[in-house]
Amino acid sequence: MKELQYLNKYLLKYKWPLILGVLFVILSNVFKVLSPRVLSRAIDMVSQNISLYASFNDFVLQEMLTLSFKNALLVFFLIYLATALISGVFTFFMRQEIIVVSRLIEFDLKNEIYQHYQELETAFYKKNNTGDLMNRASEDVSQVRMYLGPALMYLVNVLFLFILVIYAMLSINWQLTLWVLLPMPILTVSIFYVNNIINKRSEEIQRQLSVLTSSAQEYYSGIRVLKSYVQEKLALQFYGNESEIYKNKALKLAKVQALFFPLMVFLVGMSSIIVVLVGGAYVRQGIITPGNIVEFIMYVNLLTWPVTSIGWAASLIQSAAASQKRINEFLKTKPSIETTKGDDIDVQGVIEFNSLSFTYPDTGIEALKNVSFKINKGEKWAIMGRTGCGKTTVAELLMGMYYPSSGALLYDECNIKQLKLSQLRQQIGYIPQEVFLFSDTIFNNIKFGNSAITDEEAMEAAKKASIYDEILEFPKGFDTMVGERGVTLSGGQKQRISIARALAMNPKVLVFDDALSAVDVKMEKKIIKNLNQGIADKTLIIISHRIFSSIKFDNILILEDGSLIESGSHNELIALNGVYADFYKKQNFGQGEGKEA
Repeated sequence: MKELQYLNKYLLKYKWPLILGVLFVILSNVFKVLSPRVLSRAIDMVSQNISLYASFNDFVLQEMLTLSFKNALLVFFLIYLATALISGVFTFFMRQEIIVVSRLIEFDLKNEIYQHYQELETAFYKKNNTGDLMNRASEDVSQVRMYLGPALMYLVNVLFLFILVIYAMLSINWQLTLWVLLPMPILTVSIFYVNNIINKRSEEIQRQLSVLTSSAQEYYSGIRVLKSYVQEKLALQFYGNESEIYKNKALKLAKVQALFFPLMVFLVGMSSIIVVLVGGAYVRQGIITPGNIVEFIMYVNLLTWPVTSIGWAASLIQSAAASQKRINEFLKTKPSIETTKGDDIDVQGVIEFNSLSFTYPDTGIEALKNVSFKINKGEKWAIMGRTGCGKTTVAELLMGMYYPSSGALLYDECNIKQLKLSQLRQQIGYIPQEVFLFSDTIFNNIKFGNSAITDEEAMEAAKKASIYDEILEFPKGFDTMVGERGVTLSGGQKQRISIARALAMNPKVLVFDDALSAVDVKMEKKIIKNLNQGIADKTLIIISHRIFSSIKFDNILILEDGSLIESGSHNELIALNGVYADFYKKQNFGQGEGKEA
């Protein structure tokens, strides 16, 4: 129950519906316990007066007694029926309150998890699989809901029903009550012993389910690669093996439960046998009546399902505890980078790296080493270097995905650690190296960064990104649905829609992280021409392994193994005859050109 204590805040939030639900539980059980008492009185009335009825055989008075018996039995029947109906009505209201609250808490918990996921930094997503994240927010939350709804309801129901039934039985005969309760200690020990096994196996099942979800998500996302390399059978074999492990774990849990529930039914059944044997002896001694025997048997039957449900509810609680433990692992993960705290800033476009070094926290790889430079408002800079030199790390730092390990990153002379990142990012147009489009219309993908813009403004952004004409060729134009991750578009089309999305924000700073790698030189020059006309007053940083001769850069940086090794204008770097000059010579031989995918 330690892990489930996290949910106490939600129980307090919905305390009044829960209190009302508990009240309905009590009222339902009160009328449920009255039913056996009514039936007992009816049986005793018949049994005690049967000899009187027989003594008036062949007399007219016997017909009068028959009519009296019928009327009395009808009254008892109506009272019995009324108690059953009233109990059923309160049971309905009980379920309405408690089960509905469990759904509301499920809704709140899923939203809390989703919001918390949004707040966690990039490093968190690099360490955890998407499938596992999804499983904790879906399957694990569903397990928790079963604790908050059915398990909680049945446990409360058992508690009050047990109290009322025991009180009713004690009021009849305390010795027989003790005989009836004789199997209960064995039942209690069984529940505690088996619950530990159920908890352990439930946790293993949920962990394996995350593996299955992650595998399926990865295979579906990479289906084109899977088919291209004809590895469907290998993927199926791997998934089949993991499914087999899941099946075996689930069967082990099912075997425990299969033995547990019959054991409880047997122990409860023993109570019924004891009632008949011991109670029959008490009837012969005149201690109790035959109606009391029936009443006791009905009380035992009333306890049969609730007591049996203790094991089922305990199983749900153990499964929920295992799931909540997994949920808490992520909810207790504190983001190292707060996006909503800090000072507001109206970005002007002055950016400075001051002796900045950075080491990735998840891998320990040192990506940047003592890098320093300053970009003034409206300047156009290029950052180049070979693969793995730290170019993309610069982009991630500019967006506040990570904080520098040492040194400082300044925006308009303000340290990024002191700024509100959510507000800063709204003023930066970022085109990542790995383009991601949502399964939505082209219009909505372009408007993603700024939903307030008009359709005309979105179209204008598409024109600047040189994708407007191609979009109009689609059957539904800008209302065309983009497949998952943009699978229905070519690489170049995805990149240009991504550029349009960034331009639609009308940002103060534009960061291109190898964002033109999938377009040919002709299209690249067209895009650059449009950009030169529309972003003259904006700070532009282009990160690439290619040289853009059509842009007059104010400065070009060359990174090598995380260090800044060259810096200057195009002519200065050519004269230096270093790494940049080598890039330029190779590109002029056509190695940097390509066609759009």
